[in-house]
Amino acid sequence: MLQPCRRPLIVAIHLLLAGLANWSAFWLRFDGVVPEWALALQLQTLPVLLALRTAFLIYFQAYESMWRYTSMWDLRKLAFATLTSSAGFYLIVRWGLGAANYPRSVYIIDAILMILFVGGTRLAPRLQRELVRSQGDRHVLVYGAEDAGEAIVRSLKSNPFEGYQPIGFLDDDSRKIGQRIHGVRVLGTLDHLPQIMERLSPHVVLVAVPNVAPTVLRSLVRTMAPYRGVIKIIPHLRRLLDGKIELSQIRNLAVEDLLMRDPVELGGAATRNLFAGKRVLVTGAGGSIGSELCRQVAVCQPSVLVLYERYENSLYAIQNELVRQGHRERIVATIGDITDEARLSAVMSLYRPQIVLHAAAHKHVPLMEASPCEAVKNNVGGTRLVAKVAARHQVERFIMISTDKAVNPTSVMGATKRIAELIVQNTARTSRTCFATVRFGNVLGSNGSVVPLFLEQIKAGGPVTVTHPDVQRYFMLIPEAVQLVLQAAALDTSGATYVLDMGEQIKVVELARNMIRLSGYIPDDEIPITFVGLRPGEKLYEELVDTEETVQPSSVRKIQRVTPCQFPMSAAFALQIENLEYVAQLHDTKSVMEAICRLVPTFRPDQVVATVGMGWANSESGAIVEE
Repeated sequence: MLQPCRRPLIVAIHLLLAGLANWSAFWLRFDGVVPEWALALQLQTLPVLLALRTAFLIYFQAYESMWRYTSMWDLRKLAFATLTSSAGFYLIVRWGLGAANYPRSVYIIDAILMILFVGGTRLAPRLQRELVRSQGDRHVLVYGAEDAGEAIVRSLKSNPFEGYQPIGFLDDDSRKIGQRIHGVRVLGTLDHLPQIMERLSPHVVLVAVPNVAPTVLRSLVRTMAPYRGVIKIIPHLRRLLDGKIELSQIRNLAVEDLLMRDPVELGGAATRNLFAGKRVLVTGAGGSIGSELCRQVAVCQPSVLVLYERYENSLYAIQNELVRQGHRERIVATIGDITDEARLSAVMSLYRPQIVLHAAAHKHVPLMEASPCEAVKNNVGGTRLVAKVAARHQVERFIMISTDKAVNPTSVMGATKRIAELIVQNTARTSRTCFATVRFGNVLGSNGSVVPLFLEQIKAGGPVTVTHPDVQRYFMLIPEAVQLVLQAAALDTSGATYVLDMGEQIKVVELARNMIRLSGYIPDDEIPITFVGLRPGEKLYEELVDTEETVQPSSVRKIQRVTPCQFPMSAAFALQIENLEYVAQLHDTKSVMEAICRLVPTFRPDQVVATVGMGWANSESGAIVEE
C-alpha cells in the first residue's frame, strides 16, 4: 500500500532525521542547555541544511537502494553525501550568511549523528531479518574460515536455506581459533572436530574450501564416521562463475570427491580444434561412455556427429538430450550393430566420417564369463569389422576404448579386449588411418559399475557386498575417461595405446564404507559389509601396463603412451582371429577358450564355462567393479 509513496516517505524520514541530528548536535555541544542565541541560529540555518542534505542524498543515489539489502555500498554513499553536504553547509553559513559564531564542533557532531541516525534506520530491517532467519533449527559447522566461508555464513544469515544456522567455523590455521566472522566463532581445527561434534552436535558440516584436497575430505569423512551428520561441499572455484559462491551451488559430498587424486583436467584447444567442423562417428553412442563422448564432441561443433547404437531406447535418450542442448542440425542417430559389416559400410559410405570413436563393447565381467562366445562376437568380431570398414573408407583417425582388465587378463571380457587391442595395432601397420587405443580404469557411475550397486544396497538397508577385503581398483570419472579419448584422438602416433596417470588404486571396501558414511549411516553398525569372495575372472588388483610393453610420456601431461615390445605376425594373427570368430559362431565354448589362450598367452581362465546361465552372472552376489 505504501509503495506508490515510498520515495516521498523516505525523503520525509531523512529530513526528520537530519533535523533531529542537527538539534542533537547543539544539545550535545551545550551540555543539554542550549542558549537562546544558539537555538535561534539553529532554526535560521536549518532549512539550508535540510535542502543541502536532500540534494546531495539524491545526487549520491541514496534513495534508490532497498533498505532490507543495505550494504557497505549504501553506507559509503550515505557518508559521501553527508560529508559533502556538511562541507557545503559550512561554506554557506560561514561566508554566505556571515554567521561566524556558528559553533564549529556542531558541524562535526551533526555529520556523525546524521550518518548514525540514517544508517541505523536503514540497517534496522536487515538486522531484524538476519536475527529472525538466523534462528534456524539445523546447525551448520563451516570448515574453512576464509573468503568462501565468509560468503557462505553471510548468505546463511541473510537468506533462508532450509532453516540452517551457522554455529561455528573450523580452520586448519590454529591462530584463527577464537576469532569471529559475522559473529560466528572459529572453534578449532579439524583435529578438534570430535570434541565439537560431541558438544554441539551440528547437523551439517559444510566444506567451504573451494580447492580442498581429496585427502582432507577422506580424513573428514573418517572423523565423521561415528557421528550423525551430513557433509556438504561447494564446487571447485574453476566451476564457479567469477568465483562467486551461491547457496544454490552447495551440494552433498559425493564419492568422486574422495578419489585418491585430484581430477585430471585434459580438455584444451587442441581437442576442440580437432573435432570442429569434422564428421565424427561414435559406436556404442547410448552407453555411459559413448553418450558422454557424444556430449563433449557435440560441444566442439563437428559438422556431423553420427550416433551409432543398436539399442533404440538409449539412442533415443542421448539424441533427445543433444537436441535439447541445441545440436539438432549436426546430430544423426543411426540404429546399427558393429557386427553387421554391411550396415557399418552403408553408414560410413553415407556420412564419410573423418574420426571414429569406438566405444561399443560387452564389458560386464560376470556376464561375459558365462557367455564367452558372445564376448568374442562383439568385442573381437565387432572391433575387427569397425576397424576394417574405417580403413576401407579412409577414416583419418580411429580410437578404440579398452580397459585395464586387458593387461594380464583373468576374465573373458579382459582377454577379448586384449585381442581387440591387438587387432587395432595390427590394422594400423597396413592402413593410412591413424589407429590408437585408450585404456580406462573403472569409471565411477557408469552403467554396471560398483557405485550404483552399492547405492541400491544401501537404500535397501544392506548388506553391502564386496568380493574381497583386499580387492582394489583404479577409478576415474566419466568426464576424465572421455577427455582421455578425445586427447588420444588429437595425438598422431598410429598403433599406440594411451593410459591416464590415475594415481594409486583404491580399496573397494574403503569405497563402500565412504559411500555408507556419505549416505548418513555408520558402516558395520547400521549398514553391514559382507565379503562374498572373488568370482571367476576377477583379480585382487588391476594393471595398466603389461610386462612386455614399454611406457613413454606423451605430449600431453598425465597421459602415457604404451608400446608393445613386439607385434604379432600379421598373416598368422589374421588366421587365428578368423578361427576364433568361426568357433564363436558355432557356440563352441571350449574351442573359444582354447583359441583365446593361444592369442593371449598371459590369459589364465579360472574355469571354462560350458553352459550359459551359471550363477556367476548374478550381480546381487557381490560387487561388480567394471568400467
